[in-house]
Parts: sequence; structure tokens; C-alpha cells
Amino acid sequence: MTKSHPTLSVITVVYNNVKDIERTIKSTINQTYNNIEYIVIDGKSTDGTLQIIERYKDHIAQLVSEKDEGIYDAMNKGLKLATGDYVIFMNSGDEFFESTTVEKVFDTAPDADIYYGETEMVNDARQSLGRRRHKIPEKFTWRSFKYGMSVSHQAIYIRRTLTELYDRRYQLSADIDWILRAAKKAKTIVKVEGYVAKYLTGGMSKARHRQSLKERFNIMKRYYGLFPTVFNHFIIAGNLGWYWLKNKRTND
Repeated sequence: MTKSHPTLSVITVVYNNVKDIERTIKSTINQTYNNIEYIVIDGKSTDGTLQIIERYKDHIAQLVSEKDEGIYDAMNKGLKLATGDYVIFMNSGDEFFESTTVEKVFDTAPDADIYYGETEMVNDARQSLGRRRHKIPEKFTWRSFKYGMSVSHQAIYIRRTLTELYDRRYQLSADIDWILRAAKKAKTIVKVEGYVAKYLTGGMSKARHRQSLKERFNIMKRYYGLFPTVFNHFIIAGNLGWYWLKNKRTND
């Protein structure tokens, strides 16, 4: 690995998302940074998604299309295929913030274990919904998630040697555990100023919100302890209430 030009493995997981997959692919292959290994894991789509992917096969290093046992099984397949110095997940519907994003990330500082930045939310019409409710911390450590997932997986670049497979005990929130495991081993974590990703709102964690919250609580309990996690959730609830009240006043 060179300090200025490491290889980035970009992994896209998709299943029956013909509406959004092309946008994600173009966001990746149109990066000005040219040292990218692009891996696409398709869950045996039947709606035309695979046909769109195959249009861009010359830009894809690895393409797998087969049935899987859920999103984290698919993401693990991508990790097993990745050979880059760093990995990032840009799943179907999500995008790099702009064409120069990856170049900007690696120009921020050389040889960090983790790079992270801010995420812009967009709706189905690709209209901006602004920054995620959780603002990224100035200094990110494995303790930074105690009040919620302050860095999204679309906005975090992790040295591949620090990553492990996703824990499939969690069906909706394994990304939190995955990032925390890597962050505990990281020695150098660098913040990138500004937006680095666009996140398409919705998904399974929204549709199955109660299960997602339960999994997040159990993950935080493992890392931070039961009583601190209970206490922190009172703060999370208070912050959430204030956030909605403030936005209601703004909208009114």
C-alpha cells in the first residue's frame, strides 16, 4: 500500500432494486480516484437489476449473483472477496457525495486506519433531507456510538485488515457492531470535513424499527455495560424528543 494511493474496495449489495442500482454504480465508477476495486453482490434479483449491473461489468472486479441468507450474509460475501487496502459499503440506493469524494478522503491524511465523514439524507425523489440527526463527532472512537450511530456505514472507510465478518446474530443492526469492532483496534482515525455520502432513507431497519432498536440496545450493552446503556438511552430519548420538537417548530 502506498501512503497516497491505497486501493479501495467498494462493495455494493443489492436485491431487486432496479430503480436505484444504476445510480449507485455510476456514483462508484465515475469517481476521479482510479484505484478502486468494485465488488457487487446481487441476491439473484428477478426484476431487471442484474441486467443493469451487467451493462457495467467492465468496471466491476467481482460480480456475484446468487441467493443469500440476508443482507449481512451478502455483505460478508463481499468482504471475503475484497483485496483492497480499505473497504467501504455503498449499497444499492446510496451514493458517494460527489465524483471527487474518494480522492478527497485519501488526500485528507495519509495511512489512517479509519476515515469518516458526514452523510446527507435523500428521499426517493433524490431530494436532500439534510444531515442525519446524529452529527458526526469531532473525534471518533469506539465509545462514540453510546448515544447512537453517529457515523453511517456509507461514510466510513476502514482498513481491511481491521475488519471482521458481520455478526449474523443481528439481522438489522450488525453494522454498528462491525464498525465498533474495527474502531476498537484502530490507532489512527481521521475526520474528513463535509459530506462524503448520500444515504437513501428507508430500508429494513425502518420497516422493522422495534427489532432494530432491540438489537442496538443489546449491542451497546455488550460494549458499554447494562447500566451505562440504560442511562444513555434516557439521554437518547431526550435528544430525540428535542430534535422532533425543534423540527416541528421549524416546519410550523
